Amino acid sequence: MDLSENFRRLNERILAACERAHRDPATVLLQPVSKNHLSDAVRAAADLGLRCFGENRVQEAKTKIPQCPGSLRWHMIGHLQSNKCRDAVQLFEMIQSVDSLPLAREIDKWADKSAKTLPILLEVNVASESSKFGYNPERLLAELPELNSLRRLEIRGLMTVAPYSVEPEKVRPVFRRLRELKQQCEEKLGAPLAELSMGMSGDFEVAIEEGATIIRVGTALFGPRQSIRREGGEGP
Repeated sequence: MDLSENFRRLNERILAACERAHRDPATVLLQPVSKNHLSDAVRAAADLGLRCFGENRVQEAKTKIPQCPGSLRWHMIGHLQSNKCRDAVQLFEMIQSVDSLPLAREIDKWADKSAKTLPILLEVNVASESSKFGYNPERLLAELPELNSLRRLEIRGLMTVAPYSVEPEKVRPVFRRLRELKQQCEEKLGAPLAELSMGMSGDFEVAIEEGATIIRVGTALFGPRQSIRREGGEGP
């Protein structure tokens, strides 16, 4: 694995996508997804200047984060179970995968106990895939006022995981719908939402063209995932 070469190629692709969309590349955050990658891979990515990492599992993050530079920032991007909220509030500076009102209430409870305000993204299952978590768009709009009333949570935007496709153009409507939904949320809240977290290794260029501010990239940066068992965390 040549991490620096992968990073260089990713930056070229990001710059090209931003140019096509007439966007400033500074408005797009490349977020490495470090799930099942060893902490030495995270440290190597940090040496290239990457600072904000995404983790899918709380238990894995509990093991990995203390082994990585303290200057790094961490977001929870995987499905969060209610019984993991206490740890998630302590470990992450943002939770991108808030997919229900009960989960939001539980996060708010633990954030209040920690006397902290926690930025969140609301995860939307735009394509209504039964295998994925996330809000139905209509339910999100219905519950948005109550979500916004939780005083320890700060809604920063929306997140989605698009259906897998070998043809990225096929998922463009998913990214476009999330952008439109963000605009609907902004109208309902009467305030702007800064973030659209969408796009992964296979489709991030289309996501950027449709307005992504955070792209979550694992394989295109790190290569195939490794087991982290020898570091004491969960396996795949």
